[in-house]
Amino acid sequence: MISRRSLLAGGAGLGAAAALGTSLGVSSARKKAPSAPKLSDVFQLGVASGEPDPQGVVLWTRLAMDPISPDGLGGMPDQAVTVEWQVAKDENFKKIVKKGSETAKRASAHSVHAEVNGLDSGAEYFYRFKAAGEISPVGRTLTAPAAGTKSRDLHLSFTSCADYQMGWFTAYRRMAEDQPDLIAFLGDYIYEYADYKYPVRDQAGGECVDLASYRLRHTQHKADPELQLAHAIAPWVVIWDDHDVANAWAGDGAQETIPPFLPRRAAAFQAYYENMPLRKAQKPNGPSDQLYRTIRWGQLANLHLLDTRQYRDAMACLDGASGNVGPDCTDRLSPNRSILGDDQEAWLDNNLKKSRAVWDVLTQQVFFMQMDWVNGPDVGYSNEGWDGYVESRNRLTALIDDYQRNAVVLTGDVHSHWAGEVKRDYQDPESKSVAVELVTTSVTSEGNGVDTEPNTATLLAENPHVKFFNGRRGYVRTVISKDAMNVDFRSLPLVTQPYALPYTSGSFVIEPGNPTLNKA
Repeated sequence: MISRRSLLAGGAGLGAAAALGTSLGVSSARKKAPSAPKLSDVFQLGVASGEPDPQGVVLWTRLAMDPISPDGLGGMPDQAVTVEWQVAKDENFKKIVKKGSETAKRASAHSVHAEVNGLDSGAEYFYRFKAAGEISPVGRTLTAPAAGTKSRDLHLSFTSCADYQMGWFTAYRRMAEDQPDLIAFLGDYIYEYADYKYPVRDQAGGECVDLASYRLRHTQHKADPELQLAHAIAPWVVIWDDHDVANAWAGDGAQETIPPFLPRRAAAFQAYYENMPLRKAQKPNGPSDQLYRTIRWGQLANLHLLDTRQYRDAMACLDGASGNVGPDCTDRLSPNRSILGDDQEAWLDNNLKKSRAVWDVLTQQVFFMQMDWVNGPDVGYSNEGWDGYVESRNRLTALIDDYQRNAVVLTGDVHSHWAGEVKRDYQDPESKSVAVELVTTSVTSEGNGVDTEPNTATLLAENPHVKFFNGRRGYVRTVISKDAMNVDFRSLPLVTQPYALPYTSGSFVIEPGNPTLNKA
């Protein structure tokens, strides 16, 4: 078992999972002789919790004896396994308050999603699983405060984009060391890509195109000890982005046509659900899955988790290329275009209208603010972000302003830290700010990065509502109270070697009723 203290001290007790996550390459894994079909070392993927509410949480684990088994099933035999779970007030489990069992089946890759209810609001708990005579590592979790509570601060950390091949998952360890109340992951938990020519770490399998390959990619990630630490220290809320399925996918289409996209999306959705601490309400139905939802932290904050991939219109201005920065076109300005889809827009409208929280946090994937990425008199927008869906952004910005919500947009995707102010009208230099956007960098994607780039100063000058940039890897740490949101952008000097120490590259304060970004 892993106590909270030993977990943070170095992950003692992860055993074989640590070895798989740090030193076992693809070639040696493929030469490994198959073991007899007996159940042993079944908790190599660790534990996780998520989706906290005032009465409970979801507890997750997935049984696996060989996380890089090519069939993606973790080396498990074709048999159902009873998995017991316990929730306690203390990490030594002398005060057990809830217990039960779930059946882990091969059809769901022996994953477990135990929805625990009847817990105290705003409380810390510890949990563990038992199966095949073994006891899992111990996880820490928290329930949300009771409805109406404003006095309980929220320590929220968030990050995105973890490409296994590009570096070590040190950002996860450093987040765990902060002991947050909640971790939000904003997409690209895995990358579907095949092997790189010069990877930092070898990944198992080739490009993800079917259920077995998506499962395999998830299991290798879950076997990483740094990721296990972050999952075990706090509940998570998650949302996907493009690489959880396929690069730059939009709605029912993607750049890739082989294999057919919708069966591929169905496989990706299934593997995603199997490997995340999600409720059964988020279980996919083939290539469809309603993942947008709201997590409430008392009356302090509503976290609206948005899906900007599944329901969006096709990207505009592609010119046969990609959704990245390209030539401008009038299509992106069409009033009927949406990045959320009609149903999700209506749902978000209703949630913002009825919200009585101090803060409304829009937790989503792609750059929200207008951003001209081209220096000089020419302009260039990333049509994969909200700049490709201008009227959709205008509608949401108007709702935030009209309903007088204290809104903060949390964003991933772009592999660098950014922060700025959302304007009601970007064409009016005097237009007021109606929200703040905080963009997290990646866990590993694009390698070590740099603190500043040669053209950064010019980009910031040409986009005066954007106030901050840092190009290293890392995460964002916030403390949200009824009086302020304090923000630290945490950066790592490198990810090509493990255990780098983080530093704060920027600190800001946001106050209710004042949607501007102020240096701390």
